[in-house]
Amino acid sequence: MTSRLLQRSLGSPDYDGIRQALRDDTSTPVLSVRGLEVRVAVLPLFTHDGRQAVRVSSTEPLTHVLVGVDSASGRDVTLLVPEVDAPREFTLECRDDAGVVGSAQITVTPQRKWSVFVVHHSHLDIGYTDPQGTVLRHHLDYLDAAVRLGQETASWPDDARFRWTVESSMPALRWLEHRPKEMVDAFAELARAGLIEVTALPFQLHTEACSTEELHRQLRFTAQLERRYGFATTSAMHTDVPGAVVGLVDALSQHGVRYLAAAHNWAGRSVPYLHGGDKLSRPFRWRAPSGNEILVWFTDTPHGMAYMEGNTVGLTDSYELADDLLPRYLSALATRGYPYGPGTFGWQGPDAPKEPYELDVLHLRVQGAHADNAGPSIVPATIARRWNEQWAYPRLRSAVNSDFFEHVEERYHDSLAVHEGDWTDWWADGLGSGARPLGYVRRAQSALRVAETLHTLAGVDATERIDAAYDKVALFNEHTWGAANPWEDAEEGGDSGGLQWTRKSSGAYDAQDDASDLLHAAARRFGAALSESDAAEGGALSSFAVFNPATWTRTDVVRAFLPRDVVDVEVPITLVDARTGERLPHHEELVDPADWPTRPIGRHVHAVVPDVPGFGYVRLDVVPGETQAPEPVELDESGVIENEFYRVAYDVREGYIGSIFDKRAGRELVNGDAAAGFGQYVYDRYATAPHFNHLSGHVGAHDRTLLGDRAIGEHARITEARRTAVGEKLVVELRGKGVDWIRTTIELHHGVPRLDLTYQLAKQGTPAKEAVFLAFPFAAGQATAWELTGGVGGPDVPRVPGSAEYMLPIRHWIAFEDPELTIAWATLEAPLVQLGTIHMPYAPFPPTLDQEDGTVYSWALNNIWDTNFPAQQQGETTFRYAVTSETGAGGRRLGAAAASGLCEPFVGALITDSPGTSETYVSVDHPDVLVTSIGWDGVRLQSLAAEPVETTVTLPGREPVEVRLPACGVAVVRGTRQ
Repeated sequence: MTSRLLQRSLGSPDYDGIRQALRDDTSTPVLSVRGLEVRVAVLPLFTHDGRQAVRVSSTEPLTHVLVGVDSASGRDVTLLVPEVDAPREFTLECRDDAGVVGSAQITVTPQRKWSVFVVHHSHLDIGYTDPQGTVLRHHLDYLDAAVRLGQETASWPDDARFRWTVESSMPALRWLEHRPKEMVDAFAELARAGLIEVTALPFQLHTEACSTEELHRQLRFTAQLERRYGFATTSAMHTDVPGAVVGLVDALSQHGVRYLAAAHNWAGRSVPYLHGGDKLSRPFRWRAPSGNEILVWFTDTPHGMAYMEGNTVGLTDSYELADDLLPRYLSALATRGYPYGPGTFGWQGPDAPKEPYELDVLHLRVQGAHADNAGPSIVPATIARRWNEQWAYPRLRSAVNSDFFEHVEERYHDSLAVHEGDWTDWWADGLGSGARPLGYVRRAQSALRVAETLHTLAGVDATERIDAAYDKVALFNEHTWGAANPWEDAEEGGDSGGLQWTRKSSGAYDAQDDASDLLHAAARRFGAALSESDAAEGGALSSFAVFNPATWTRTDVVRAFLPRDVVDVEVPITLVDARTGERLPHHEELVDPADWPTRPIGRHVHAVVPDVPGFGYVRLDVVPGETQAPEPVELDESGVIENEFYRVAYDVREGYIGSIFDKRAGRELVNGDAAAGFGQYVYDRYATAPHFNHLSGHVGAHDRTLLGDRAIGEHARITEARRTAVGEKLVVELRGKGVDWIRTTIELHHGVPRLDLTYQLAKQGTPAKEAVFLAFPFAAGQATAWELTGGVGGPDVPRVPGSAEYMLPIRHWIAFEDPELTIAWATLEAPLVQLGTIHMPYAPFPPTLDQEDGTVYSWALNNIWDTNFPAQQQGETTFRYAVTSETGAGGRRLGAAAASGLCEPFVGALITDSPGTSETYVSVDHPDVLVTSIGWDGVRLQSLAAEPVETTVTLPGREPVEVRLPACGVAVVRGTRQ
């Protein structure tokens, strides 16, 4: 069986086939006689003496004559004619030893005079081709080579000098830290001279997995580079990942970065050209709601050539191959919607309608070899040098990333299209392949904001430790989640999937541990700082400062630990609100050494604390009680729990929540006629096989044929139904395919207008292609708003054309609004949702159910990828959600409130003295402005509003500060430390 047979059978993308397709698509057959075929291509090639080129190819060697102009012999020849400014006809004669074989009339047309910026870089996959540490060490070696090559070509013509773009800054930062001073000085000199460029992103991120603060922090080094080494960072590269959040525009802009080169890899999973991608011209100006904008270039093929464009046309192979292919590629750009047609790269989609590329300047990426993580090569610069000696146009420039953008900005800026909104990532579904570590990371993102705030309020600068923890979080959000073949477990190469995922997932757990450590320490420091303040008379056994890390005053539950050595567990206690003297009902959970000999002894105290100010605390005093806290009251098995705001009924027979009745609005929140029940477990399995690299590139799903099985949770039984002093709780266990068990916990707290839901799955590991959804059908119309990283999305909010539409990677909340009621749904661990239906996970992603606008399907986890992401997942995994509703509330505000209750729980800090009864550390007076954290650099704000707003920031003992925030913008109020 020959390799040729395999390629033709499997449709594997190989460079020979791609290149031949380019040759065929850019030439015209003009003669076919006696088994000979002659093809002609008029190409954008110009000599220095003012002639342009015609390429002639024949199946046998011939002498090709443009009568009266030029001639040459061979299979592939270049004939030169005087440059034309209008179509002109010539006669082509093809001769062999016996005479004229045949002749044809050909038309030579005017051609563009191209400027091609060849941007040499290495795509950084932290893993994939080798274990992570190996890859990173190789990238440091690449920088050694880049410095040497930059110095060795110092005498070359400027356009041909070796230039290197550091696609991801992390290797450069490590290199600068660990290389000798003379090497660092040489690097900095080359960078200042524009021969090396360090771009802004530390590595290639799934930006939708990032929190807004995390995204901004990952760009903090840009100012350090300019301060220490004297070169600025003005451009970024976003490679491989097909999409980025709207918040990236603001983050880059606020750090002085004006340009973004995106190279999206569709990898067979994506169909942007079916969702407006054919209307996305390039370059374009990407504008955020804030008004910030960056200039964007993106590689443009519907099949995912991405960052291998330059390699495909021979720029790392040889001058001869580049001379053959590059002009053809430029001709295809100028005359076709896409330079390559169906059948290349394994892509079998339609030849998407698109206007040809309009400009005569091109950003062309090249890597030193045909692979990810390829090192630098002198070949592209050598080709540029010889090319420019041979040809006047196209002009090749060995360039760094920003060179291209400066050229375009100067000549075309005002005429470029402007696009707004989120550029939704087609690969975001891969986040569901590592649900447990992703959940840990998302918890860490919330904890770090609170930890930094409490450290700052305690007078401790924890910036360095917080930054380090955020770096670990971001490293998990880096786009390489596994090896090329993640199901293998070798020690090196692309089969080292087991090693790579072990390191990747352990990084997530490590990041969450760091965040928990920081929050644990911050609560102690905050409590200690309050204990050192002026004591008030009291007589309490102890006290808690209950801190609210959200912006607005709220009533919620606090869970705090009272150690036995502070108050003995045998001593009855009562909690007193120090502001009012009122006693607060509380519930206790004892940590008995007989049950938990390895844990601190004491009691966990739960209480609902009313009206705790945002970014402030209230003091709860622990005073002697007359009797021990009441034991829980067992409820009947009706499956009904309630508080002042909601009555929730669980349908045990069906295995889902049958009703959520809003008492205030007098309205049912659940759509009882929906296809799925509220909170129902849905398990899909697909009829595709595991363990095939890039399988999805060969799979299309135009209907439900590949939906092999769909199952739901069954055999529900109530395992706990009880009422405590703080609320009511129902626990239900079910069985279902794909899991050993499913545990649903439903909670309502007295005085808290929110329903809390927790789902725990004991997941079975399997390489079979699968997905788990949790359904939430609301009695509402379509969702009106949802939270994104650095922005807010919605059905009427612009998105960059070509964005993914069948799914949404959100931060935390979705809102539904109608004139009578607003409903908000929030998620902590699981960011992926599908609205209204469940889609097949293969392009073009057809729906499998009729559309129901009010239904949210939380795509909790999946195993649908066949490369880069883990091949299976297992173990106990937790997903938390919240639901709230309110009449007359704005969707964005209520969504943020639901997310705060879920993601920013009250912190109970033990204090030994009695400071003031309550204090607010910062407040804002605009309802759409959030305080996200307080750091050593100031108070951080974020706006939810769709238009610019002004707010007054008030801090104790300081003059109020007026701040104007752009739409969905962020700001820092400086100089706010005590």
